[in-house]
Amino acid sequence: MSRLDTLVVHGGRDDFDAVGVHAPPVDRSTTYPLSSLTLGTEDIDELAAGGHPRSSSVYARLHNPTVARWERAIAALENADEAVAFGSGMAAVTAALFAAGASGRHVVAIRPVYGGTDHLLSSGLLGTRTTWARPDGVAAAIEADTALVVMETPSNPTLALVDIAAVVEQAGEVPVLVDNTFATPILQRPLDHGATWALHSATKALGGHGDVVAGVIASDEERARVLRQVRIGTGAVLDPQAAYLLHRSLPTLALRVRAAQDNASELTKRLDGCTGVARVSHPSLPSCDPDGILGRQMDGPGSILTIDMEGGLHVAGRVMETVELITPAVSLGSTDTLIEHPAGLTHRVVDAEAQASSGITPGLLRLSIGIEDVDDIWEDLDRAIAAAMTS
Repeated sequence: MSRLDTLVVHGGRDDFDAVGVHAPPVDRSTTYPLSSLTLGTEDIDELAAGGHPRSSSVYARLHNPTVARWERAIAALENADEAVAFGSGMAAVTAALFAAGASGRHVVAIRPVYGGTDHLLSSGLLGTRTTWARPDGVAAAIEADTALVVMETPSNPTLALVDIAAVVEQAGEVPVLVDNTFATPILQRPLDHGATWALHSATKALGGHGDVVAGVIASDEERARVLRQVRIGTGAVLDPQAAYLLHRSLPTLALRVRAAQDNASELTKRLDGCTGVARVSHPSLPSCDPDGILGRQMDGPGSILTIDMEGGLHVAGRVMETVELITPAVSLGSTDTLIEHPAGLTHRVVDAEAQASSGITPGLLRLSIGIEDVDDIWEDLDRAIAAAMTS
């Protein structure tokens, strides 16, 4: 069972027959019965080493069956040995930094990345020291104590595409973390291109309905063990109800991603050259994919696009205030279309110079395209742009 569209439906359901269910069950236990002290002690030892229990989950902070089922499904989609779930995307980023920290405190990162990740790395809050590099400058930025290379492709918010294999080659023995949130495993599998970790804010397309906050990292078994140790030690667990929602949503992931992608590609065509729009960015445009990432690394351009408005901040703000069908809100990957202003919202915590160098302008708007009728999305956006340009 290796085909992607089958995995999204059946992944993580291998024990359903034994449990006697057809839909994902929710296990809300905080503690679990122990058949014997000997077996309980063995489970504690295995869990403390970042492994899986053999007889009992023992305690919910250590392991939960509902969470574990969804983790197995994500691991299969990312072509990974294991996946480790967290209470949010930023909890997952934090765990990766802690896990890598044993080999050094220096990080090389490629901008742009999600604003929260940028702030965490720039602030040094976790005791890390970050060198920001261009994709072709990773090798030159690596130092003796470099523990991790962090990148995101397509990048948030500008949709810049980065060649994962090229970065991995430059990184050498240093592990590479790829934020795969925008692409999802449907369109891109970073581990297939040599990455060490594939990270997702599962709040986005993996959840897909705007009703769950979560994060997940896929990796080999050895690194997954370290991530689970960090999760146990920090308490950054995923709630089983959230895991249930994520697992319930997974069978429609491929359908949702492709439908939204089709809408985004069509809207890109209509927006390209639209009066009032200085620039539209979407990986479907040849100008946005000079290195031929599509078809080689990515299986499609995705559902996120940006427009840079003539008139800058004032006009961008007016567009957000004028849309009616589209929701002005942060986040992405939901079934409905969202619009937000990166410089003022998701990347507000990134300093102005870094924003400018990353292409995050005052007039930039990021749209996460949903699965509504494309003509309805277009009519709302076209009307809002026209109104903003005359106000």
